[in-house]
Amino acid sequence: MNIVVLVKQVPDSGSERKLDPSDNTVARASADNVINEMDEYAIEEALLVRDREGGEVTVLTVGPESATDAIRKALSMGADKAVHVVDDAIHGSCAVQTSAVIAAALGQLEYDLVLCGAEATDAQLSVMPALLAERLGIPQLSGARKLTIEGGMARIERQTDGGYWAVEAPLPAIVSTWDTINEPRYPSFKGIMAAKKKPVETRSLADLGLDPSSVGLANATSRVLDFAGRPPKGEGVKVVDEGDGAQKFVEFLAAQKIV
Repeated sequence: MNIVVLVKQVPDSGSERKLDPSDNTVARASADNVINEMDEYAIEEALLVRDREGGEVTVLTVGPESATDAIRKALSMGADKAVHVVDDAIHGSCAVQTSAVIAAALGQLEYDLVLCGAEATDAQLSVMPALLAERLGIPQLSGARKLTIEGGMARIERQTDGGYWAVEAPLPAIVSTWDTINEPRYPSFKGIMAAKKKPVETRSLADLGLDPSSVGLANATSRVLDFAGRPPKGEGVKVVDEGDGAQKFVEFLAAQKIV
């Protein structure tokens, strides 16, 4: 079974994240960039499926040169090889444009199953599986908390607020996973060393047969028009109880529309 896992490098959600005021895009060059946390669950699930069914796991990412670090993390976890789409023209692309790039890259790969995290922590759009399913003409199974492959079918338990739905689709299919599906492994020293020798193929837009004018910030379907930093925390309201503390407290809550 050929499995492709979509991986994205994002600014660490535990550190300060900023937008570049020159074009209102994410300031990745100055950020502490890491592999998207949700993608680690997809990688782990791909490895588990490979170990049960046989085959190989390919990591696919679209991003700048620095995204190589995210690729190496995935390879050190146990993925077999990687494809890195890197091209300056992609900078500032929206989700729709990015899906076109990923779909073109997938079109040059053999796959039975495409796995990805439920969302990226930088954009939190959760639309990539649906966009890719539409472009590739394959079914999507989203929000998986459990995945099984049997008889050419992918079956998942889709996580919901009240429990789960049992959903299935024929392969090839794209499946997005939640962080309840497994517990990602930590790369071992052996895995880290082995990752340095695993093949990583770099492709440009020209390699994918895509026109640079079809992607990028200038042609994006959505963009950030303006932004502002969080205002500094103001001084709190101090209530002095002079026999009417309860009344003052209620009046404060009412002014804040809490009661």
